[in-house]
Amino acid sequence: MAPGSLVLLAGLLGAPALGDPGPLEDVLIDRYYIPKICLREAQMGDFIRYHYNGTFKDGKKFDSSYDRGTAVAGVVGVGRLITGMDRGLQGMCVNERRRLVVPPHLGYGSIGVAGLIPPDATLYFDVVLLDIWNKKDQLQVTTLSKPERCNRTVENSDFVRYHYNGTLLDGTPFDSSYSKQSTYDTYVGTGWLIKGMDEGLLGMCAGEKRSIVIPPFLAYGEKGYGTVIPPQASLVFSVLLVDFHNPRDGVALERLEVPVACGRRAAPGDFVRYHYNGTLMDGTLFDSRH
Repeated sequence: MAPGSLVLLAGLLGAPALGDPGPLEDVLIDRYYIPKICLREAQMGDFIRYHYNGTFKDGKKFDSSYDRGTAVAGVVGVGRLITGMDRGLQGMCVNERRRLVVPPHLGYGSIGVAGLIPPDATLYFDVVLLDIWNKKDQLQVTTLSKPERCNRTVENSDFVRYHYNGTLLDGTPFDSSYSKQSTYDTYVGTGWLIKGMDEGLLGMCAGEKRSIVIPPFLAYGEKGYGTVIPPQASLVFSVLLVDFHNPRDGVALERLEVPVACGRRAAPGDFVRYHYNGTLMDGTLFDSRH
């Protein structure tokens, strides 16, 4: 069996082998790094992405996802992995790192893997979890800040301008409009955006900031996108809506103050003197005459 075929059978990161734990009845788990923030733990039936190094007791490496340059993606707790790995991955947080010691009867047993793993071998895995999601997941939208005044919110068919930072669930950045020094300009609800972003922008006010977490099936799914977004990757966007409009829009007028005595109102052809402040929809001042 080629090392690549172990993708369906194992888990992540190279490190020196742990000391001899003696005969083990179950997988030995060393949670040597736990992130401060853990919004969710891997449970049976979850889809996960992870990296790993697999070694023997003497530290000799037998397999590594790093060497292949691709993280492992699969379902945990449903028998698609060796039993020790299935058990060892459950309860992990994104960015958590674990060392797993898998006894033979929870690995490849008395048969082993021809030319790769000898019979009755204890296996040592160093694992880091990169992503968790489930088919039952929905879009997660969190409002980070919102302007006091909001006369209208984004609807389907609106043209929007927004800034964003995009990362994977483990925090790895993949794209940013700020680095391009230009907003992303597009229509909402017309198929120009991934489905999760189309839904995540709805209801936003100009000047509002949101965090939008998009599961893979509402993003780029099994194919990913180029070299920056791997297959089965959840995406996290921090979005600032700068401006939006619709071809159906007309001039919006709001009377802020009207004097009690008003003998005459401005009419076409009148000569007028006035002060003004001019801003963009997000409140950015562009001109003032005071």
